[in-house]
Amino acid sequence: MIGVLVADDHGFIRAGVTAVLRGTPFGVVAGAASGEETLAAIASNDPQIVLLDINMPGINGVAALEMLRSQGDERPVVVLTAGLTDRQLIAVMRAGVSGIVSKEGAEDELLDVLEKVHAGQKVIAPEYLQRALDLSLQPEDKGPLDRLNPRERRIARLVARGMRNRDIGQELNIGEGTVKVYLHAMYQKLGIENRTELALLAVSDPAN
Repeated sequence: MIGVLVADDHGFIRAGVTAVLRGTPFGVVAGAASGEETLAAIASNDPQIVLLDINMPGINGVAALEMLRSQGDERPVVVLTAGLTDRQLIAVMRAGVSGIVSKEGAEDELLDVLEKVHAGQKVIAPEYLQRALDLSLQPEDKGPLDRLNPRERRIARLVARGMRNRDIGQELNIGEGTVKVYLHAMYQKLGIENRTELALLAVSDPAN
C-alpha cells in the first residue's frame, strides 16, 4: 500500500478521500486537522504522499508545505483546495507543490493525480499554471493594496489608524453599513479574513 496522509480540518473530506481510495493501491495512513498536526503526523507515520488543504487553523497549509520543504523533505505534496488566492498560489508553486486538485470533482481526478505524483510527475492544471505565470510577470513593486480602488485604499488606511466602522463612515460621509459592505468586498479582493490583516497590509503598503 502507498501511504497517504490527508490533512484537512473537515472530517467529511478526510472520510471522503478514504472512501475514494478504498480498493486502490493507495491508502490513508493518518489524518490531520491543522498544520501542526500535519507535520507531527508526517514525522510519526512517514506517508509517501501528503494530501494537503490550504485553509486550516493554526499553521495553514502553505506554511506547513514551506516548513516541510525547508527541512529538506521532498516527498510529493498535493494541495486539495476549494480555491487559492494569488498569494497562496504563488507560495505553493515556489515551495515545490507536486499537484493541485480542486475539491469540486476531486473524486474523479484524485486517483490519477496520486498515481502521477507517486511516479515523480507534477500535476497542475493549465489554468493554475497560466495564472501563476501571469502573476510572476507583474511588476515586483506593486503594493499589497494595489487591487483596491481609491475609496477602498482610503478605508484601508483608516482601518490601519484603528478607526471603527462608524468613525470611518463619518469621515467619508457614508453609512456604517456601507463601510461593512466595502470591507467585505476588500477582504474578497485581497484574500484575507478580517480587519487586522487589512491593517497589516495597509501599514506595509509603500503607497501609504
